[in-house]
Amino acid sequence: MSTPGSGVGHGRANTGGKRFISGVVEGFYGRPWTMEQRTELFKREQKWGLNTYLYAPKDDYKHRMYWRDLYSAEEAEQLIALISAAKQHDVEFIYAISPGLDITFSNPKEAAALMRKLDQVRQFGCRSFSLLFDDIETEMCAADKKAFSSFAYAQVAITNAVYQHLGDPETFLFCPTDYCAAFCTPSVLQSSYLHTVGEKLLAGIDILWTGPKVVSHKISVESIEEVSSVLRRPPVIWDNIHANDYDPQRLFLGPFKDRPTELIAKLRGVLTNPNCEFYPNFVAIHTLATWCKATADGRQRDVEMDDEEQDPCYSPQKALTLALTDWLQEFMSTDQPGGPCRPPARLKEVVSEEEPMQTDMGEGSYIPGPGENPLYTAEPLTLEDLKLLSELFYLPYEHGPTARTMLQELDWLKNHSWAAAAETDKTVEWRSRAQQFDGLCEAVVQMFNRLSNAPNRSILYDLYNYICDIKSGVGLARAYVKTLGGQARPAAQLLNTDPEPWGFRGGLSGEFQRMLPCHGNRDLFRHPLMTSVYSIRMFCPEDKMEVQRIFREMQSAGEGKVPMMMQPPPHLLSAGEVPPSPQCALVLEDELGVCGYALALTDAKPAAARIQRAVSDSVFQDFPSLVTIQVLPRVADPSPAKRMIGRLLSSIRSSGSRGVFCEVRHSDRRMLDLYPKLGFFKPITMAGLPQDIIAMGTSLCENHRKDLPHV
Repeated sequence: MSTPGSGVGHGRANTGGKRFISGVVEGFYGRPWTMEQRTELFKREQKWGLNTYLYAPKDDYKHRMYWRDLYSAEEAEQLIALISAAKQHDVEFIYAISPGLDITFSNPKEAAALMRKLDQVRQFGCRSFSLLFDDIETEMCAADKKAFSSFAYAQVAITNAVYQHLGDPETFLFCPTDYCAAFCTPSVLQSSYLHTVGEKLLAGIDILWTGPKVVSHKISVESIEEVSSVLRRPPVIWDNIHANDYDPQRLFLGPFKDRPTELIAKLRGVLTNPNCEFYPNFVAIHTLATWCKATADGRQRDVEMDDEEQDPCYSPQKALTLALTDWLQEFMSTDQPGGPCRPPARLKEVVSEEEPMQTDMGEGSYIPGPGENPLYTAEPLTLEDLKLLSELFYLPYEHGPTARTMLQELDWLKNHSWAAAAETDKTVEWRSRAQQFDGLCEAVVQMFNRLSNAPNRSILYDLYNYICDIKSGVGLARAYVKTLGGQARPAAQLLNTDPEPWGFRGGLSGEFQRMLPCHGNRDLFRHPLMTSVYSIRMFCPEDKMEVQRIFREMQSAGEGKVPMMMQPPPHLLSAGEVPPSPQCALVLEDELGVCGYALALTDAKPAAARIQRAVSDSVFQDFPSLVTIQVLPRVADPSPAKRMIGRLLSSIRSSGSRGVFCEVRHSDRRMLDLYPKLGFFKPITMAGLPQDIIAMGTSLCENHRKDLPHV
């Protein structure tokens, strides 16, 4: 179904008969790919069923920084050959230009320079173009402020003019400055910038969009329908899920995932902007191609079961296995530049009598004697090696299964190291798990060795820095576990106060990060807490003193006690002055005892009347129930509190309540930080509140249940 005002008909991806754009955008920051690599890309795209290449390397000076400059004769020759190679492999070559760094939109000479540059590229044989206004300052110069009412109008005006100058090409892409939901103010639906683009940009121009964020974890159908309604056309996704130009220590070899195939019918196309390194992008592009082939009739329904929602048309794990199987063949090929030109040394030459004697054999060949070290044998790379490689370098928001297992096991072994020395019932388990961890580490080492001996050196050289780094990191962890188990002396690089430079990571960037607060709180692997086992149970009369103790302790940590008549209803609950409603009181316990509580009144109106607090009936109509939650500082992880409040809200909901509110003092910084982290309380307006109190609420109505936690 076409979006309002788009002027396009029904059909695949609302494209009005145009083919679905699928392929690769070379749009990263860093060393651009070579002409030979791009030609290789076209061959792959044709083989895998992709149809588009968007030329937009940020570090091509004449694409971005010096966009006004025409290409030299030598550069023109290269581009002509590249455009011709794309056509030869049925790949649409889209030339992109980024004038936004310094263009004056209101100056006719600037528009003329832009058109002159694109006319030159059109002479090279290019018929598809793109104007990019991403990653630029949004403040207009004085001349443009006089000529245009907004930044969006300025961009739209020059884009429409260029599009018409080029004769309304069939494919013309526009990248807005607000190219993801996170950049839209105050939201996608209320963005004046996007509304201007949607209303004023000519209907034949397609719009690039990266999803909810610059690097989007997931892209939902609902989010695309939302932005399509504003843009008045389905977007082309510029997908950064495999991009690594923002972190030189990361590489992404996981499958294209977390984009349901239902999106295909809602989009104009998808282009992946992958890793800077060319050869490791085999997986990213191959799995995107598999995703694009998914059909609405569900012919690829044989999907593995896991914890994620299942897409009946596409399995990321099956797509990954297909990609790695094909990639293994490339690793074993010597067609790429840099491959070995002779058999490995371990293969003994068989010389026939008719052939001349090989002068480098004979006496020079070494054969070890009995009891001597055997010659090194280069074992062939396996599919399991590549699966392990992918899982170690998976995706921006998740590690692969083996990587997660290794992190979890290391954490467990470290936290239970006491079991390695003492003979307890945990000792056997610790040693068994330490042995298994060592086996996982050994698999990484062997994977490194086999990769290092793969015939295709071009792929290896793109991977080498990454696999050296992970091998070193795993080696340190392996040595540490052996030390814990008493199998080896402490490794020097672990305990030495003056380590070798290869014994630590990060350089200046790492030092800056370690000096900042909360460094590591976005690690993909969350360390379990040392007290790690929390229990949530119903409040009983014996808990009253513990709840009061926590209440007094947190009060004394604040700005002192407040007279009871001045306290809001939540404090009456915590102090035991007002009993909680039945089935609406929970306590949180850890190994040291009660460490938190969550109490509620399903009907808070009588409590407000008791302290003579005037609260409007409209507030109680929407939020009749009141909750109070408190946890001790030793509960650093918000998830136990989130589970506790989730259970409490379920009980309140079952009583028929429409919503709940809570009140927090400005001075209670911990709770002010905690409530937003719970994910479902939002600030509400409540008349009559004391000046130092903030009110927050959440609805329990049916259409708001999706915001609440699952318990």
